Amino acid sequence: MADRSPTLDQLRVFLAVVERGSFSGAAEVLHRAQSVVSYTIANLEAQLGLALFERSRRRPELTEAGRAVLTDARRVDLLMRELTARAEGLTSGLEGEVSLAVDVMYPSTVLVSILQAFAAQFPTAALNLRMEALGGVLKLVLDGESGLGISGPIESWPDLIDATAAGSVNLEAVAAPCHPLAQHKGKIPVAALREHTQLVLSDRSRVTEGRDFSVYAAHTWRLGDLDAKHRLLLAGLGWGSMPEHIVEHDIRSGALVRLALADRTHLIYPFSLVRRVDSSQGPATQWLTERFAALAPESLRARIRR
Repeated sequence: MADRSPTLDQLRVFLAVVERGSFSGAAEVLHRAQSVVSYTIANLEAQLGLALFERSRRRPELTEAGRAVLTDARRVDLLMRELTARAEGLTSGLEGEVSLAVDVMYPSTVLVSILQAFAAQFPTAALNLRMEALGGVLKLVLDGESGLGISGPIESWPDLIDATAAGSVNLEAVAAPCHPLAQHKGKIPVAALREHTQLVLSDRSRVTEGRDFSVYAAHTWRLGDLDAKHRLLLAGLGWGSMPEHIVEHDIRSGALVRLALADRTHLIYPFSLVRRVDSSQGPATQWLTERFAALAPESLRARIRR
């Protein structure tokens, strides 16, 4: 019986046509002649015994069978990318540089302790550290600018991303003692929160564009810097949520007041260790991956208080 198994190259040409929306677009991105792309797709259809595209229209559209094959093709492509990356990691030596992107909410004391151990373990490896908010970490990893990331919450991870839980921190809703919400007795209803300016950390990337996280107020001030948000909260220019480890001293000293929100008892900000499935990991990056992944939610919060 003739082998009807498609090749990886055929599947990747098929994926390119789907992603670019045309045979000419696929030819451009693959740096091949359009006739070669058409020939490859025709051979793939012949091998599978299926029509993958409806060609009677101006642009090729997937048939029902094509849509089913698309799911499998993407899975095979990702598996092969991951296999290749793993093999490269196993054969490569120590990296000259490790690139790491970390969410600004991540506890600095924990990050510093890990990086101190990293410097002692790999004294010759340079570290390229980037700090970003919200979707900024994911974008750096997706773009290949950072090989490893500690990301905040994302609604859904792209297919190219492998994500592992890496702990969490508590968020506190706070305001300065002079702020009207600080004078509120008991639980603060959502209607009252909407009436006062909320300070919100903004995403400098476009990953979370159009989506807000725990935003109540109709009027907001959006800031790209967590330290700036902290300073404005202390000045009484609005209310907002901050990592507990950053405002814990302010709450104890009375510089900030904890706000009791009526619709929830506490806020949790989870972290995920993210990397591209097709990126190789040398010994130093693998060491960092294991250190961050070992921090369960409970141990991460415990480490902050040490």
